[in-house]
Amino acid sequence: MDTKEIQRLLDYIAKSPLAEVSIETEGLKVSVKKFSEAAPVVSVVAAAPAAAPVAVAAAAPVAAAPAPAADNLYTVKSPMIGTFYRAAGPDKDNFVEVGSEIAPGKTVCVIEAMKLFNEIDSEISGKIVKILVDNASPVEFDQPLFLVEKA
Repeated sequence: MDTKEIQRLLDYIAKSPLAEVSIETEGLKVSVKKFSEAAPVVSVVAAAPAAAPVAVAAAAPVAAAPAPAADNLYTVKSPMIGTFYRAAGPDKDNFVEVGSEIAPGKTVCVIEAMKLFNEIDSEISGKIVKILVDNASPVEFDQPLFLVEKA
């Protein structure tokens, strides 16, 4: 089961009256429990004995800034399910802060998925005006991560 299939499952569960679903295949076990309408929790465990569950839930905002015109804002969204990190490591500087200038190809964060760290690069030029997710928080596919004022 790949990330897109898991996301389709989450979308289906969110719209259905089901409170809990578990799916087990030869190499993967997925358990989804809906605690509220807004935030289902997902555990994904690979068949490998060292694999740890990955929990996915809604995250709280990190920083606030004066709101620019909504038509000039771009939302950087998560391309996958995983854990959001603002820096490459605990002793490293954050990739971006509120007020940071970004350009296409600049890394804005890292998302860990299944023990792989994926750098997430900007697709546009602009300035970070709001960070929408706390560091080390789980994120869902297509979840907003940053608001960017377009250059």
